[in-house]
Amino acid sequence: MAKGEETRHFIIEKAAPIFNTKGIAATSMSDIMEATRLSKGSLYVHFENKEVLACAAVEHNMKILSEKLQRVLMPYKTSKEQLFAYIDFFSDPNHPPVAGGCPLLNFGTEADDTNPIVKEKVNRAIKQGQELLSGIIEKGISNKEFRADWNPSDFATVLFAMLEGGHLMARMSGNNDRMEVIVNNLKKIIEENRV
Repeated sequence: MAKGEETRHFIIEKAAPIFNTKGIAATSMSDIMEATRLSKGSLYVHFENKEVLACAAVEHNMKILSEKLQRVLMPYKTSKEQLFAYIDFFSDPNHPPVAGGCPLLNFGTEADDTNPIVKEKVNRAIKQGQELLSGIIEKGISNKEFRADWNPSDFATVLFAMLEGGHLMARMSGNNDRMEVIVNNLKKIIEENRV
């Protein structure tokens, strides 16, 4: 990696948790300067403005989330185990896998009316998450783990929405009581659809 690319990557790594924690609007270039110990001029050599850096930080946060999730799912062979592992991965929003919380929820909430580029990045990540879940269920149906009449796309949507909603509720209340209810109900639905 060339020196310029290394510096760019370093800035993104330092900026990503700040943007995910404070939000795009509330994060200033001074915050990034403090975290990186770089001058404003150095930052602008690598990113023409805060918006460009914010988009790179959004992608970085979602990449970290995806990579961590893939590492968690990898050891499991059955679809049921993978679905349970997916649910467990997101089951403690007050100790999230990415610093600052779920980047989909954080950036999606902020960008839905203000930043079409970030909105599209989040929307794409949501679709990928639902496709991953649908694929796990489809594999389980073809392996005769799950009932043939179970709709993978519908349950992927329900699972995704319930976990994101639970994430919001847990972060607002500061405890996981409601998330535990959601986790238990999702696992119950999965068990009910086993062959």
